[in-house]
Amino acid sequence: MRYIKAFFNRIFITAVLILIQAGWFVVFFIRLAEYAHWIRTFFALISLLVAVRIIGRDENSDYKISWIALITILPLFGGLLYLCFGNKKSSKKMRKKLDKARKEYFPQYAQDEKIMSEFKTDNLRMGEISGYLYKYSGFPVYVNTKTKYYPIGEEMFEDMIAELEKAEHYIFLEYFIIDEGYMWGSILEILKRKVKQGVDVRLMYDDFGSIFLLPKDFVKQMEALGIKCMAFNPLVPFISAVMNNRDHRKILVIDGHTAFTGGINLADEYINRTHPHGHWKDTGIMLKGEGVWSFTLMFLEMWNSFRQEDICFEDYKPHRWHEGPFESDGFVQPFSDTPMDDENVGENVYIQMLNNAENYAYIFTPYLILDGELKAALCLAAKRGVDVRIVTPKIADKKIVHRLTRSYYRPLLKAGVRIYEYTPGFIHAKSCVCDDIAGAVGTINMDFRSLYLHFECAAFFYKSSAVMPLKQDALETIAKSEEVSAEQRSKGFFPTLLDSLLRLVAPLF
Repeated sequence: MRYIKAFFNRIFITAVLILIQAGWFVVFFIRLAEYAHWIRTFFALISLLVAVRIIGRDENSDYKISWIALITILPLFGGLLYLCFGNKKSSKKMRKKLDKARKEYFPQYAQDEKIMSEFKTDNLRMGEISGYLYKYSGFPVYVNTKTKYYPIGEEMFEDMIAELEKAEHYIFLEYFIIDEGYMWGSILEILKRKVKQGVDVRLMYDDFGSIFLLPKDFVKQMEALGIKCMAFNPLVPFISAVMNNRDHRKILVIDGHTAFTGGINLADEYINRTHPHGHWKDTGIMLKGEGVWSFTLMFLEMWNSFRQEDICFEDYKPHRWHEGPFESDGFVQPFSDTPMDDENVGENVYIQMLNNAENYAYIFTPYLILDGELKAALCLAAKRGVDVRIVTPKIADKKIVHRLTRSYYRPLLKAGVRIYEYTPGFIHAKSCVCDDIAGAVGTINMDFRSLYLHFECAAFFYKSSAVMPLKQDALETIAKSEEVSAEQRSKGFFPTLLDSLLRLVAPLF
């Protein structure tokens, strides 16, 4: 099975195309001398047209420069690589479905202007982050929402089970990875019982994320149990190589008033039942209250894009199945990022939090593959005197990506950013906290794929009860980690050259 998995891995495909590029010259002189000129001209023309298209697109300059440089180095197949792995545009069919659902659901994301005004009155700079999120992603900020932060997957799983047992009306699950084992098996047993009790259970998972983990007839199995099930963006090998817009979100909604999100997928390593990379460090957050409405709409919007059903929105609102008021706990703003537009919402939230930080900003990320804007924000915050600390894994899940992550250390360290590697194992968390007042927890990695190509989600919160536990967790995690020094990252000529080449092809990872 691992050989099949490697065969479909995009890094493997990239390596094959590079080898074909090198082998082309041998073929040129030995067997295809008569036709090589025309074939070479055809592929070079494709690469030229793709390069012109990239130059004309309104998107991040680092992303464009990396791809143009790669096409220049590999003129025969560079253009094909971009069409397979770099093009943000989905198929017209997918875009049409998503756009239609977005227009239908957009009016439901209504902002209470009084809440926004109160936020900006309390803290204008942090309130402006909220204003940006609403204006450019359409997601409002809420009060009357309680938050609970989870520093480890096991703790969140325990509460997920408890809340699932309480479900009486509906359960929505949307995950990048589902793997058969203790975690998924425990959840499935509850779902089967809830279906028999008349609960509307819907399950959506990313086909690529779970393709080597679930049986081919998984959807049929779930439907036979009464669980409505859908695989997002089904992968057809080779034919659908251009379909690299994956659903990387993790969302669980229960009866409209309780929601979970974070980095935790439904697989045993996320709750440390298995240990493929040492101790698995992840984070999550639970919302109870009116802010859950945005997560409910995120799920229904994606679901209805591909499996249209008549929706009565009133049946899914937070107060529909919850009597009495919700507890207020600061300001909470769930949001989603989509590759369907030209707005890099997830990245911009990170950048604005760094720009607004006055004392500190602590960040967890498994991958640190930065464009110019995010790197500049990290460096500038540190140069302003902000205590910027980043925790990345010590143990790699993907060795090449880990090497690429480390290649970005030197300029950050030089600017005063402090970097730590989590020594007990792999840190998969995607979290940020600053100044004891604001934080964000979600699914958004600091890499090109999360920031540009995937569907992602997170919760931004201000003066909520999740802020200080997130800070405390950051400090405790840093204490368990090894700080990286500038001397450790000093390198000779060839390692530096290798790192430069890796950063050149960073958009592939």
